[in-house]
Amino acid sequence: MNHKADIMGVFVDQGTLEDATNRCIEFMNTMGCKMIITPNTEIIMSAQKDSKLRQIINHADLVIPDGIGIIYASKIQKKGLTERVTGVDLMHKILEYCNENQKSIYILGGKPGVAEKACENIKNKLSGVEIKGFRDGYFKEEEEGKIIENINRLNADILFVALGAPKQEIWMDKYREKLKSKIVMGVGGSVDVWAGTVKRAPKIYQKLGLEWFYRLLKEPWRYKRMMVLPKFMIKVILNKQ
Repeated sequence: MNHKADIMGVFVDQGTLEDATNRCIEFMNTMGCKMIITPNTEIIMSAQKDSKLRQIINHADLVIPDGIGIIYASKIQKKGLTERVTGVDLMHKILEYCNENQKSIYILGGKPGVAEKACENIKNKLSGVEIKGFRDGYFKEEEEGKIIENINRLNADILFVALGAPKQEIWMDKYREKLKSKIVMGVGGSVDVWAGTVKRAPKIYQKLGLEWFYRLLKEPWRYKRMMVLPKFMIKVILNKQ
């Protein structure tokens, strides 16, 4: 995944889930903390108005196309993205690697109890993963220094951050140079999936790229946020012209 697709000024890595997984394994054997971002169409639309967010995404070490709208945009504009690579799938692959190689994780974010439950379920399913710690996402800015110190003291190989977009992207960029972890990855709602508080769409919805529709059926109050997809596609088509 060395080639990037320019989707409305946001650079997204080309490649498959396997390619992204192999890239993460490479990160585990290199110096410094590597940052992974998993944008969907909503984040890319936000980056149109927020140059700071766009800069953060474009300076990440790996940017995967999490939203199906990004794949549609790539096809319309012939940018070369071949498949959707979701954050929840990549997180699972990373956890499998940790399980097989006795690597450790720390989960930061989510509502009280969610990160803890996610860690419990991960340990039950992948016993080789070493859980170094967890903390919910309800903390003040003045507490962040101590949080970083604690994560570094525990020496977690991978830090999963679930603070929601764009807060998690801004937070990761702010502290990536201070973190001793090999990887810091924004995972958003993936922690809720592991905790069991959110159910992922059935395979057929995933295969058809309709996870957003399943989510809308389950949470109809999210319709205003879902409206970003048609707005995004209109902008993509206009940009092509």
